Amino acid sequence: MLYLFSVRYSGSDGRAVLYFYDDEEHKIVKIPDYSGHKPYLLTDLTPDEIIEKFPEVIKHPGFNKLDIVEKYDALNDRWIRMTKVEANDPLSIGGSGKSIRELLKDHSWEAKIKYHHCYIYDRQIIPGMPYKYEDGEPKIVETSVPEGIRKLVEGLVEDKIQAAEMIEWAKLLSAPIPKIKRVAIDIEVESEALRVPSPKLAEDKVIAVSYYSSDGRKGVYLLEREEKHGNTQISLGDARITFFKDEKELLLATFKLIEEYPLLVTFNGDSFDLPYLYNRALKLGFKKEEIPISWKERDEYPELRNSIHIDLYKFFTNKSMRVYAFGNKYREGNTLDEIASALLGKGKVRHEELISEMTYQRLAEYSFRDAELTYELTAFNDDLVIKLIILMMRISKLPMEDLTRHNISAWIRNMFYYEHRQRGWLIPNPEDIKRIKGDTSTRAIIKGKKYLGAIVIDPLPGMYFNVLVVDFASLYPSVIKTGNLSYETVRCPHEECKRNIVPGTPHWVCTRRRGMMASIIGILRDLRVYVYKKAAKEVKSEDEKQHYDVIQSALKVFLNASYGVFGSEAFPLYCPPVAESTTALGRYAILKTMRKAVDLGIPVLYGDTDSLFLWNPSRDKLEKLLQSVLDDLKIDLSVDKEYKWVVFSERKKNYLGALKDGKIDVKGLVGKKRNTPEFIKKLFTDVVTTLSKADTITSFEEAIEQVKDDIRESIMRLKNNQISLDQLAFNVVLTKDLQEYVETTPQHKKAAQQLLREYKKLYGSTPVNIMKGSVVSYVKTRDREGVKHVQLARIDEIDTEKYLDIMKTTLEQVLDALGISFDELLGIQSIDDFLQIKSKK
Repeated sequence: MLYLFSVRYSGSDGRAVLYFYDDEEHKIVKIPDYSGHKPYLLTDLTPDEIIEKFPEVIKHPGFNKLDIVEKYDALNDRWIRMTKVEANDPLSIGGSGKSIRELLKDHSWEAKIKYHHCYIYDRQIIPGMPYKYEDGEPKIVETSVPEGIRKLVEGLVEDKIQAAEMIEWAKLLSAPIPKIKRVAIDIEVESEALRVPSPKLAEDKVIAVSYYSSDGRKGVYLLEREEKHGNTQISLGDARITFFKDEKELLLATFKLIEEYPLLVTFNGDSFDLPYLYNRALKLGFKKEEIPISWKERDEYPELRNSIHIDLYKFFTNKSMRVYAFGNKYREGNTLDEIASALLGKGKVRHEELISEMTYQRLAEYSFRDAELTYELTAFNDDLVIKLIILMMRISKLPMEDLTRHNISAWIRNMFYYEHRQRGWLIPNPEDIKRIKGDTSTRAIIKGKKYLGAIVIDPLPGMYFNVLVVDFASLYPSVIKTGNLSYETVRCPHEECKRNIVPGTPHWVCTRRRGMMASIIGILRDLRVYVYKKAAKEVKSEDEKQHYDVIQSALKVFLNASYGVFGSEAFPLYCPPVAESTTALGRYAILKTMRKAVDLGIPVLYGDTDSLFLWNPSRDKLEKLLQSVLDDLKIDLSVDKEYKWVVFSERKKNYLGALKDGKIDVKGLVGKKRNTPEFIKKLFTDVVTTLSKADTITSFEEAIEQVKDDIRESIMRLKNNQISLDQLAFNVVLTKDLQEYVETTPQHKKAAQQLLREYKKLYGSTPVNIMKGSVVSYVKTRDREGVKHVQLARIDEIDTEKYLDIMKTTLEQVLDALGISFDELLGIQSIDDFLQIKSKK
């Protein structure tokens, strides 16, 4: 079968080209478009008005023709006639100051959509789906929905039209996913100290290219250098080592390798590896047609002419993927080392010497590990990442290259734009939505927000045993569905709908028609919660279970990000009243559930956004609450957590609890921030471990006393300079090169500059190369700069007061909930004081 991976516009052919993956031949098949599809925009001007008022449009060298089309204007609930202005190439529509879009200005619609996306919408093709080539044209392969999934859908929805829509979505999700032949590469460049290699200039030699593939090929291409870098008889397990005397020959071999695989995987390859290889090849005398990479500085990203490239850096640092697909395992990390360590359990090869000064053996080990990690990030858990990418291509209708490089708002936007075209709807301009629908009406509590957000119910301070947390399944997607919220339904133009008010707002919702956003988000939400999540628990086959888990994980990414997108001004379908109505209905659901719990005699200790903490409810009362919410609000409420005990302070969003399995749950987990010094991280972990062992009031009180002792001892050791520098160090990754920090000078930059200056003073040059991605370790000191690189600091220079402040900030969440004052614990001055406190007990 052929799987659609990409659509590109070919300027030389003047048409779209579809890139399919042939899963039998394991190669990319390029099929040009023969439909005659052309770029276009829509305008509210008639052809006569265009000819009379904008004659330069007709005279434009790229102009092709005018057509009359009918479109549904959802904002005003009417069908309208518009003029379709067709051009011969995308740049004639938009992209230059003399384009047709610029000529028509405020009279243009759908003029900023990328051509290859527009082509996908109009031709109704779906990236990631299987196709067959028939009668000179690719046709989608009809997919059957597993019987178990079909029964779950039919049992869920009585309306036949809605059931049919859900089945169509289930077909997309149920279609087979191919095993993709692929190779991961990593390049290493010879560069001088203090100078970061430039992909644009490509002045330095490529000295190593490592590769790791799905078909078992793995190895390193190494460039022989005049200087002695060790014996060329090196070994790297079953990886093949190949030496080249000439750099041009090394690049030829690299390009040949890339051409043999339909999919190339890199980590930060868009910004470094591919543009560097391209420009370096040109410098060495390659002709452009000899290089499989196509790249210009104005391009959004480099492309491979005959295959597809995925940059995993952009995919894994996508916040929605990090949070919803990978459970925040690597938190805010943006390095290969941190992401691989979190997901694979192994990281990069550590080194202190410059890349150019490594022995051949060391260089091969270092470079090869990067290629290996890059490949394994696509292969772990039975190709989980590849499966997620394919599924999310189908949901968003985005080609593989676009999906892996853009954030979730681009995915959701594309999904809705596709749906507009399928329905014959006009895609509105953002300014039209704002003009017709108006702004928000409530006042935000949180600074920077434009309207009132989620509700947080003040906690009842104290310690409570047997606490259950109930939460709403996908609260915001649920209220978007049940509230029929969409840009065209909220504040619709119908007089009779104005009585259907959203609680807590002046906004009303249409009662005549179903909203597009409500419909699609509702379908995806029901498929995840009631179909695939349920099917994953019921099926006996481990393969089926894993497949359904991947599907519901992909849906989770879209659903959990959907409200955030709807509430963002940068989203082109942003409608302030929709965003405001969503949070209003969320607050209404929480408050109504809270009242019902109180009516049933269940004490509510705390509430936050989509969850409530209930104190020791009986099983009978809990079941009545869950059923009541389902009946009244049409939203599922379920038990999320069960605590042995929970301690609340007087502050919102601040509590500490021990789950039934013994794990401690601290709201916010300040102590686990990545850059917190190890000494303070360990203290935080010890405190949490001590508390987790308590399961009665007596043992809890004993645990509190132990916590106090541990903190006092740590304070004493810090004051007496008994903590090693490495335990006090902040380890911070440079997110850009040193020279790029212009407006501010963060502490890790200061520390890096100190180290470079010191090496230069001692040796005249420096053996270290500090660049973007390097980890800088520093400690806080009492001198004028307030910071020193850990290699340059002495223990007696440590600023104890600053570390005590950090310790207090890290622990105060826990201590506040326990009623412990950190300032009182600071009263200890010496080891004698500490021993005296211990002896009194």
